[in-house]
Amino acid sequence: SSGINAEYGGTGKTKEHSAHTTVYRRTEEIYQLKMKASRAFYSDVCNRFTLMPFTLRAFEEETKAKMGLKECVTHELLQAYPVQQDATGQPVAQFKFTVLIVPNGNIRINGGLFDPTLCKSEHSVEDKDIIELLAQSANRKTAGKKKRKKAKTAAEEANTN
Repeated sequence: SSGINAEYGGTGKTKEHSAHTTVYRRTEEIYQLKMKASRAFYSDVCNRFTLMPFTLRAFEEETKAKMGLKECVTHELLQAYPVQQDATGQPVAQFKFTVLIVPNGNIRINGGLFDPTLCKSEHSVEDKDIIELLAQSANRKTAGKKKRKKAKTAAEEANTN
């Protein structure tokens, strides 16, 4: 099978689903909106979500948000994240997050929980350096403890030799 996850029937190739999307993000476009509802909605988006994606469910009055959304999308002030499906029509899940790469280690600053044991793939990482990098903790405290423990073990080995 050429599928990424043969157990669940996926092929790994995606296309847009016909379902309406509810996830959007701002673009760098500038346009003077005409409708009052659109201006209020876009102002709320700019103040609350800056450049991060957002869902329409985040708005208290979702119907007003939908009214303002149409003009914003038409004039490309907002970009939709379309619902994805594979070739068999099965929905596709995407997991995205932001990582800060700092001298003390990597820090994952957003994104939901992801359990990789629930997914199976016919592909794997074989490069030792990349495997080592992936094994590092994104938590600053955990990474620091591991580095200190590794340094302490190396120092003890050096003292015993």
